[in-house]
Amino acid sequence: MIQFFIEDVAFKVPQSRKTKTWLQSIIKAEGFALNQLNYIFCSDEYLLNVNRQYLEHDFYTDIITFDNSEDENLIEGDIFISIDRVKENAQELQKPFEEELHRVLAHGILHLVGYDDIEDAQEQEMRNKEDFYLHIRN
Repeated sequence: MIQFFIEDVAFKVPQSRKTKTWLQSIIKAEGFALNQLNYIFCSDEYLLNVNRQYLEHDFYTDIITFDNSEDENLIEGDIFISIDRVKENAQELQKPFEEELHRVLAHGILHLVGYDDIEDAQEQEMRNKEDFYLHIRN
C-alpha cells in the first residue's frame, strides 16, 4: 500500500491514483513487492529537522528515504519530500513542477531497491533510471 501524508505545507498530490499505480509499476519492474510505502510531503524546515535528528546532517535536501524493510525483496519505507525544494529545483532546472516531483518520487523508490547516488557513475545510473520511469509515466 502506498500512502501520501502532508505535513506543514499546503499540497495535494496531482492525480494521486495514477501516481500510486505508476509507483507500484516501478517497484514491480525492479523485481520487488510492495508492503507499505509512506510519502510524507513537507517544508524545507521540516525536512531539515528530520535530517538533523535522524542523519545528523545540517543541510537542506529534497528527499530523505528510510528503508524499514526486514525482507530484501519487499518494499517498506518512509520517504520525506520537501515541496519547497522540489519547487526550487524545478525552477532552477527549468522543468515543470510535476516532472520534478515525479522524478523525486521515483528517486526514493530507486534508493529502496538498492540504487545509490554517492559517486558520479552511480548518480548517472540513478538519473538514467529516473528518466526511464518518467518516460513510461508519460
